Amino acid sequence: MASYAIGDVQGCYAELMALLEKMDFDPGRDHIFLLGDLVNRGPESLAVLRWAYANQHAVSVLLGNHDLHMLAVYAACEKLRKGDTFADVLQADDADTLMNWLRQQPLLRRVGPYLMVHAGLLPCWSAADAERLSAEVSAVLSGPEFPAFMCNLYGNDACAWDESLHGWVRLRLIVNVMTRMRLVDRCGRLDMAFKGELADAPAELVAWFDAPNRRYTDYKILFGHWSALGLFQRDDVVGLDSGCVWGRQLSALRLGDECLYQVASQQLPHAGGE
Repeated sequence: MASYAIGDVQGCYAELMALLEKMDFDPGRDHIFLLGDLVNRGPESLAVLRWAYANQHAVSVLLGNHDLHMLAVYAACEKLRKGDTFADVLQADDADTLMNWLRQQPLLRRVGPYLMVHAGLLPCWSAADAERLSAEVSAVLSGPEFPAFMCNLYGNDACAWDESLHGWVRLRLIVNVMTRMRLVDRCGRLDMAFKGELADAPAELVAWFDAPNRRYTDYKILFGHWSALGLFQRDDVVGLDSGCVWGRQLSALRLGDECLYQVASQQLPHAGGE
């Protein structure tokens, strides 16, 4: 049995199937962890979702910002944006089944020595804090307050964590950290504006995984989201969004020995963004 973490698929179903073949993935034996952003910008979001749903006994999903955006459109709290490519998902006969399954998925998973999250973690959070806060969001996403939460999902009104935060502001900040964050200042406050390459980051900001006084250092973090960062590997963190939807690669890491698998994108190369 082998377990693998795969970076942002974003509707690139053909590349996902090619990667699984290269890995010799067997859903009766192996397990896949998808690090969020299953959908959008790529051509086959519906196929990706149907595959993940049909194989949920062997596939564990994290939510990314594009997955949440699709849920907000499904809940009639947002409209399709230019560049969105998941309209066919919302029009599908099994849309309710897929959306209700998707909103049961967490923002974070702890698997052995790994913490998996789509975007990142704040330095002031321990692994236990992160799990607790992810569970707070999951309880609302999967419960009767789902439509109201989707309508209050967007905004950057809080940039610093405070345990006394409550209501939509608290939940929105947790979501922003775990699904959208890239940089923080040296006090751990979020910057939500920068989306480029790390070398171009403003001097007063650092990558979230380089923030001082990090409390989750007992775990190796596996994340996606930051396509401009590309494949990023070091002892404490691995970034697996290698920009498949932007014409680069789709990447997987086998847990344990950390063997890397990649396939080339079949998408036309172009500049990436959030």
